[in-house]
Amino acid sequence: MGILSSVSTIAPANADREKIQALFDEHISQLQSLQGLMYAENKRSLLIILQGMDASGKDSTVKHVFGAINPMGIRVKSFKKPTPEEYSFDFLRRIHKHTPPKGLIHIFNRSHYEDILVPKVHGLFSKEKIKRRFDYINAFESMLVDHDTIILKFFLHISKDEQLRRFKKRLTNPDKLWKYDPSDISEAKRWNEYVEVYEEIFEKCSPTIPWIIVPADDKWYRNHIIAKTIVDLINTIPMKYPRGYFEEHTLTKEEIDKILS
Repeated sequence: MGILSSVSTIAPANADREKIQALFDEHISQLQSLQGLMYAENKRSLLIILQGMDASGKDSTVKHVFGAINPMGIRVKSFKKPTPEEYSFDFLRRIHKHTPPKGLIHIFNRSHYEDILVPKVHGLFSKEKIKRRFDYINAFESMLVDHDTIILKFFLHISKDEQLRRFKKRLTNPDKLWKYDPSDISEAKRWNEYVEVYEEIFEKCSPTIPWIIVPADDKWYRNHIIAKTIVDLINTIPMKYPRGYFEEHTLTKEEIDKILS
């Protein structure tokens, strides 16, 4: 029995949507302040990885959880199928150049884990090559942590029925037709194969940076869990604003008027 089969895809029956929405709003307000503090202190960075089946809500999560953050302190990178140029380098090169510098929050919409998922499901590489990729990813993430990058990895856990409902919505809503790709359906038929690889990823990849499995059928609950997890983590970090010039100088009204004149 794998991790995913033991975790619900829906919000708990006793979850009060109105109360959770109020908590979510509070968390977003806190996240705005904490991001500003992280940016000002400039000592560490935060990398947030979003993974999940097609239509699991990665784009929606970026919009609703991070849409109110100051654009100066946040970046979003979506990783799609590698280009011919990207294929000519090692698989982590295109990932590494988008990791966050100190002071910033970066969000990966899909990530280096696609370079294990797709090759393994489609049998593109040998088992030995896939095994080495697990090792490379573990070393890569450990290196980022050693250089003061905090990593949060979220798996957006939806059900097959919810995925199908969202596919149908894409096909019937003119504003969402652009999201539809014929390969979505063929890949969805390999659901169990993808689940099997994800289970292996949860077990083998960076055990000191555990995956957070988020029930994602209910978007409001998904957003709440992700925002709360980020805020709770950042609140454990001792951060403070840099000491400014005026913290060490007491100015009289006359001095202030002179500066501003």
